[in-house]
Order: sequence, then C-alpha cells, then structure tokens
Amino acid sequence: MIPNLPNLKILPIESVVLHEDHDMQRTAPLVNKLRAQGILRNPPVVMPLQDGSGRYMVLDGANRVTSLQAMEFPHIVAQVVKADDPHAILHTWNHVVWGMSAHTLMSGIRKIPGIKLKKIHTERSLHPPTGMTAQVRLPDGTIHLIFLPPGLIAEIQTLHGIVNCYKDRASLDRTSQTLIESFKHIYHDLSALVIFPRFETKTVLKLAGRGSVLPTGITRFTVSPRALHLNYPLHELSSGKPVEYKQAYLQQWIEERMKHKGIRYYAEATFLFDE
Repeated sequence: MIPNLPNLKILPIESVVLHEDHDMQRTAPLVNKLRAQGILRNPPVVMPLQDGSGRYMVLDGANRVTSLQAMEFPHIVAQVVKADDPHAILHTWNHVVWGMSAHTLMSGIRKIPGIKLKKIHTERSLHPPTGMTAQVRLPDGTIHLIFLPPGLIAEIQTLHGIVNCYKDRASLDRTSQTLIESFKHIYHDLSALVIFPRFETKTVLKLAGRGSVLPTGITRFTVSPRALHLNYPLHELSSGKPVEYKQAYLQQWIEERMKHKGIRYYAEATFLFDE
C-alpha cells in the first residue's frame, strides 16, 4: 500500500476557474491530441477557493481544462490540494522577450495609462524587485522600474498592459532569472528581461474568485507529491453519469492500478525525458 496518495477527485468542469489569462490558440491542438489518444495523461492540479462557492482554482493544467471545456465535457479529474498545503508553493516567472526592438517595447509601456517609470543607469542590479513593482531590464544595462498604481485591480490591469506590449508582437520564454546578462549569448535579438512582482496564494485565490485573472505566464505553482501519467480514460469523464458514480469508479480504478503495482512513488527530484 502506498501511503498519502494525491487526492484525485471528479469535479464538475464549470466549478473549475483559471487564475491566469489563457491563449485559446493553444487549446485546439490539445483538443485534437486528446481526441486521438482518448486519455487524460496528467490531471490538472486545483485548489479550493476560499469564498464558499464550491469552486476550484487551477494551479497547473489550464490548457487541459480549457480543452475539456471546449469539448463540452461535464466533468474533469483533478488533483486537489488544500490552500494551506505547505507543499503547494507559488513562484513567479519572469519573461525573456526577443524579436522586437527595446525602443518599441518601451514606447508601448510608456503609453500605459497611469504608469510611472524610473530609469536606472547601471550595468546590473543584484536585487530582485520588492513590493508591487515590476522591472524592465534592457540589453544595454538600463533598468526601468515600473511603479504599479495603488489598488489590486489597478495593479493587475497595469501588468496586463505591460505583457500586452509584447505577447503578440514578439517571442517570450519564462525564467526565474533576474539578471539579463545570462541571456545575451542565447538570444541574438534580445529585447528585454521583464521582472514581475511576487504574489501570495491567498491573493491569487481572491482574484480568481472575482473573475480577475493575472497576465499569462507570470505564476508557477509547484506541488508535492504530484500525480503524473494517470492516463485516465476520457469516455469516463464525457458520459452523462452522475459525479458520485464517476468518483466511485475513479476510486475503484485507482485501487486496481495499485493492486497490479501500476503506481510508483518517486521521493527524489525527477527529470522526465518522455514528455
């Protein structure tokens, strides 16, 4: 018997909400893949909202959720973690932007309503931003501090404005790095390194509950333990059977997997080379 298995539940798909802006162009390819494979390989990870609505916020797996929503599935299987789980940790992604000029990028940012910028002439800063500020670090060593307006909703709108300046006009990668120097030899047309403020989980839960999402690709939740390669049959999720029946079937299905030694626990950090 494997102790402390991840908490897998069948949830009504309308009870699952996103916390980040989602690119619907990424949904269509996954819909085709799901239909071809007939399985949900990795269950999304969700966390209950704290507003008593019975809804859940997606921590990881927004593409899978939106794809099943597009396929009009009534239910989804997800790994549920508690809001106070010490092993569910919120990290911040920064954006490496390339493929547009730094001048064009900064011109767009300056046009964001209510934005305040402070230019710093230095080759590098060893300290990441603190508080509700963002930074744009340019290849020439210039740093622009972006002071976000007061009020949580206004802050989020400003962050959307920053990301909108480049998300459809350039390419971006997510990174945890805060120094631009390490990217200069990788991207020959490097535009900037955009550094975002840190958020607390309770803040993101509150925003999601209100229907206010963060810009795409600026948060990352890590969860341990994580249920991977579940390979759950989609026909069990698409049927019109009640959620209670589906939950009982899921439990029986997991027990069969355990009985035939089809579940393995990796306590150590793991790299998967078949994703």
